[in-house]
Amino acid sequence: MIGRSEDQGIPPEFFEAGSASFVDLLRLHSPDLLPVNRVPEGDAPDLPHGTTVLALTFPGGVMMAGDRRATQGNRIAYRDLEKVQRGDEYSAVAFAGTVGLAMEMVRLFQVELEHYEKMEMAPLSLPGKARRLGAVVQANLAHALQGLAVVPLFAGYDPGTGEGHIYTYDITGSPQEARHYHADGSGSPFAMGALKKLYRPDLSLEDAATVCVHALYDAADDDTATGGPDPSRRIYPTIAVVTDDGYRRLPEDEVSAIVGEVMRSRMDSPGGPVAPLR
Repeated sequence: MIGRSEDQGIPPEFFEAGSASFVDLLRLHSPDLLPVNRVPEGDAPDLPHGTTVLALTFPGGVMMAGDRRATQGNRIAYRDLEKVQRGDEYSAVAFAGTVGLAMEMVRLFQVELEHYEKMEMAPLSLPGKARRLGAVVQANLAHALQGLAVVPLFAGYDPGTGEGHIYTYDITGSPQEARHYHADGSGSPFAMGALKKLYRPDLSLEDAATVCVHALYDAADDDTATGGPDPSRRIYPTIAVVTDDGYRRLPEDEVSAIVGEVMRSRMDSPGGPVAPLR
């Protein structure tokens, strides 16, 4: 009979009417596929760690950016890591922390959103997406306490209000909405200082991207784990924007032009632009 799982080589649980959560489905039927269960027991190994990521809002959307470096101890593990990823049509997600776990968690989160939409025939609300990502992070709590922490940054556009929103997390997976801008990772204190100095609520998309590049430049200037622009290898920060048109990654030539302008301005002012006192 058509539709029987034994005729199609598909496990019978995939024909059951179950939860809209793909994470719950894996936890019940294939827990070994969860990222938290794919890390060997014992002392935390010395694995590549990624930093720095940030996000800011602007009229009609939200922007997320990240440097490209991952470190392993005192050496550079990756120079061109993609830390900013598409969540779904109206969201973006980035992680600072253990690279392997972070990439697995990003992929699981992407499938989680797709699974919910197929099961419920409707997309999750933006706060609902933030809570679902929190559940993925919470499942990793035991490993985070052993040193394999993954800290996400989530941003999205709400079609109902026409505004962008940013959500931050700790290792317990509790989402908190950030106002206007936020940064995570080892270079985040320096990036946050730049964002606080340069952010204003009426930024254009191009100006918002320039602020992101300045913030990552400041982070790389003071944090050895954060990678600065590398024109010789054509490695530039990843910048993505989410608006009413959906998720879009800025093209490399557009980012490289902004980076070039920032680097030229730093020749005259190494500390970067200053905020007016009044």
